[in-house]
Amino acid sequence: MKNKKIANTPVFLLVALMTLFIACDKDYVSLDSEISGQNNFGVSDTKYEVTAYTNKLNPVQTNGLPSNLLGYYKDLVYGSTTANVVTQLAPTVYDPIFPDEVRVDSVVLTIPYFSKATGITDGVTTYALDSIYGSSAINLKVYENTYFLRSFDPNSQFNSPQKYFSDRSLSASTQIPLTSLRGTVLESITEFTPSNSEIAQKIGEEVTRTAPALRRKMDTEFWNNKIILKEGGSELSNLNNFQNYFRGVYFEAEAINDNGSMMLLNFASSNANITLYYSSPPTGTATERVNGSYKLNFAGNRVNFFENDYSFAIPQGNPTTGDEKLYLKGGQGAMAVIDLFGGTDIDNDLGTITPFEEFKNAYVETDTEGKFVRAKRMINEANLVFFVDPTLTQGQEPDRIYIYDIKNNTTLFDYGFESADKVSPNDSRTNHLGKLKRDGDDKNAQGIKYKIRITEHIKNLLLRDSTNVSLGLAVSTNVNIEDGATPLSILSADNQPVKTVPVSAILSPKGTVLYGNNTTNEDKKLYLEIFYTEPNN
Repeated sequence: MKNKKIANTPVFLLVALMTLFIACDKDYVSLDSEISGQNNFGVSDTKYEVTAYTNKLNPVQTNGLPSNLLGYYKDLVYGSTTANVVTQLAPTVYDPIFPDEVRVDSVVLTIPYFSKATGITDGVTTYALDSIYGSSAINLKVYENTYFLRSFDPNSQFNSPQKYFSDRSLSASTQIPLTSLRGTVLESITEFTPSNSEIAQKIGEEVTRTAPALRRKMDTEFWNNKIILKEGGSELSNLNNFQNYFRGVYFEAEAINDNGSMMLLNFASSNANITLYYSSPPTGTATERVNGSYKLNFAGNRVNFFENDYSFAIPQGNPTTGDEKLYLKGGQGAMAVIDLFGGTDIDNDLGTITPFEEFKNAYVETDTEGKFVRAKRMINEANLVFFVDPTLTQGQEPDRIYIYDIKNNTTLFDYGFESADKVSPNDSRTNHLGKLKRDGDDKNAQGIKYKIRITEHIKNLLLRDSTNVSLGLAVSTNVNIEDGATPLSILSADNQPVKTVPVSAILSPKGTVLYGNNTTNEDKKLYLEIFYTEPNN
C-alpha cells in the first residue's frame, strides 16, 4: 500500500518536494558534505561592532490601531504620558421602530480590558488583567464629540484614508481643535481603577457572565433625546447620516496628585458598546413590562491622543558615530536605528572593500557578479546583545523589544521562523525577540539585557545577496501584533530615515535606556555576535 501511495502521488508534488529539499540544502551543502561525520571542523565565534543611534519621534499616526490606551502613566526615566481616546459609534440597527410609551431604563457603557481567566470558584471565574500600567486611581470624563472624524483625506490626490496623529494633528499645519471634542459631559468618573472582577448581568431570569471591562451606567435622559426621540428621522437611517449627526465620544483621563494608571482597552471587541435598555407597558393580559435594547458599537474612526510631559528632552542621535546610550520610549517617544557593518553594502568600486563586503568574503565565496557560489563558514547563530543602563532604569523596563526592517517596513526573516503564542503573547517568539533578562525572578526586578536573534537575517544577507538595510528597534507591548500589521506613519518624516513606527510600539507607554556602541563601558557595549562552524584545514 505504501508503494502504491507514492506511485499515485502527483508528479508536480514530487517535483515540488525535491525542489524544496535542494533549495534548503543549497545554502551549506558543500560545507556540510566536507565536515559531516568527521572531526576536521571547529566552532568559533566573532563579535562585530554595530552603529546604533536614537531616533526621536515626531507625532505618530494613531488611527487604525487594534486597541487603545487610556489613562496616565508616569515613567521614572522619561516622565508622564496621558492617553485619551476619541471614537465614532455605529448602530447595529438602522431605522429602528421603538414601542409606544417607551422608557429608557438604563444606558450602559462597556469596554473590555485584556484579561486571562485564572480559575473558577463557586461558578465565578477569576481573571488576571493584562496591559495595565500602574495601580493608582485616575479621574475619567466621557464627552460627546462634536468634531467630525472624516474617513478620507480631501487633500490627497487619490482620496486616500485620512491620517490622525497623536498630537491631534491631521497634518503638519492642521490641528483638531480640542474644544470641539469636549462637548456635553456624558459621564464623570472619579478615582477610577480597573477591576479584575467578572461581570454578572441578570436580564429576566437569565444571568450572563463576561470578562472584566470598564463598565459604567450613563445618563438616560441624554440618550433618550439623542436616540429614542429620533425614531423615523434621517439621523438613524444609515451609517453616514448617523456619524455626521452623532460624531462619537471622547474619553479624557486625568492624573490624581501626579499619579495614576493606564490601561489598554479592547474597543474592537464584540462586547464593546453603549447599550440602551428600554421597556414599554405590558401588552394584553401580561403584567410585566416588555424589555428591549438598542446597541451602539465602537466602529469607524478611533484615535489615540498622547500628552507627554517629559522630565528631559530626548536627544536626537548621531547616525555617523552612533550613540553612547539608546533611548527607547513607546507612544510618541523614541526608537533606535541600527546599522550592521557600518551601514555599508556592496559597491561597484573594485579597488575598495566595504566592511560589509569584508564580512561577506569571510563567510561565502561569490562569482564575478557577487552572486553566492558556496559557503566557507556555516553560521549557527547570530545575536544582537543590548545591555540596560541600570543607573537610569528602575525595573520599569518593558519585557519585550521589537526589531524590524526600516527600509521595507517588514519583520525580519527570523520572525516567521516561530509560531505565535496567542495565549501568552508576552512569551511569544522569544527565540528571535528575546525577553528582558532581569536580576531575579520578580517581574519588576532590574533589567540586565536583551538578546535579539537575527540568524536568518544574516544568512539572508550572505546567501541571497540581500541589501544590508538599516534596522529599527522599538519597545513592544505585544510582538504578535506585528504579524501582517502595517506600520503607521510619523508626521513630517519625509526627510527622516524612519518614516513609520511599529504598531506595538505605539501601544506601549513604557521606555528603557540601553547602552549603545559609543559607550566607554566596554562590558556593556552593543555588539553583534556570530557563532559559526568552519573546516580545520
